[in-house]
Amino acid sequence: MMVRYSLLATAVVLSLGACSSIDNRKKANGDFDYIEESERVELLIPEGVDEPEFNRTFELPEISEDAPVELVGENLVVASPSLVLPLVSGSRIQEGTQKATISFDQVDDSQALDVTIWNSLINFLEEQGVGIDTFDRDAHRLVTDWMIVEESTGKWYSWKSTERSVGQRFEFSVNMEPHGRSGTLDVVLRDYLETVDNNVNDKIFPDEKRRNEVDILNKVIGYYDYQIRAETARKQRLVLDGLNLELGFNDQGEAAYIVDASYDITWARLLLVLRKLGFNVVDLDRSNGLLFANYNGTDSGWWGNLWGGSDGELPIEKDRYRFRVKAAGDRTSITMLSDDNEPLAPESISDMYLTFSEIMATDDLDI
Repeated sequence: MMVRYSLLATAVVLSLGACSSIDNRKKANGDFDYIEESERVELLIPEGVDEPEFNRTFELPEISEDAPVELVGENLVVASPSLVLPLVSGSRIQEGTQKATISFDQVDDSQALDVTIWNSLINFLEEQGVGIDTFDRDAHRLVTDWMIVEESTGKWYSWKSTERSVGQRFEFSVNMEPHGRSGTLDVVLRDYLETVDNNVNDKIFPDEKRRNEVDILNKVIGYYDYQIRAETARKQRLVLDGLNLELGFNDQGEAAYIVDASYDITWARLLLVLRKLGFNVVDLDRSNGLLFANYNGTDSGWWGNLWGGSDGELPIEKDRYRFRVKAAGDRTSITMLSDDNEPLAPESISDMYLTFSEIMATDDLDI
């Protein structure tokens, strides 16, 4: 029984001892009595006595006039440097700069890059419960409301605790290249206010200022990356789900298939459908909605399992074909053309409709 009590007491002491504030982790261990020490005078050698040889190995160099002499003791942060993390696909850091900044390149053409960056930033602030003080899209500038972080610190064996509150306001700016496919997101700590019990401080050292700027920038980047991954997973799920396909006409009055899905989903889904139907896609231009494919025929074994014996061959020649994909509001049109860029006859489109629609509607299409 005594052993059990001893172990319990030890565990309590260890757990309470581990409850140190984040601020303490940035400072050196031990006391700071050394800052009270005065410089010793140089050893005076009497006249007529040989001067001894001094070892200059550990002699401290003279500091420059603009050196931050206040960075000693508790004011000296010993934490590792903060680095901007380029987590997002198409992002990169700028070497040799002290600014908290990151560059982005256009990866997804479904939305303008600057719109994507701004939306991600605003959604992040909204999720964190941080208000927006000013936002001027034309000036490429957003200033947040106060971000407040509060903590209570104190020794585990003491009844007295210290209440600490830190408020910060940040200014974000998005600067785009003239072509609009590359841009940077910068952040600057605009206002700082620290309150410890009844003491108020609005000063912050440059190194700590940059650390806070990089910290908030990395949080925005992480949220941006999370949004991209979530959207990618959602689209992948939609692509695997069956889609409804109907006979209709495109915006030029040509016979076409109309899919009940957006352009992005239809484009990705069509690649799977064509492969299952026996087409080999040899070239594609997603931005212009063009697919170039050779029709080689289908795998009769797969079709035999699906249709109970049908060979699944499309009523067209084994030849080269083109597919033109175009958004039609919330839906998408697919127009099939010959290698000479001539639309196939409405009769041919109608004859292939049943096969196309069945494959397009198949869930979890196995390729």
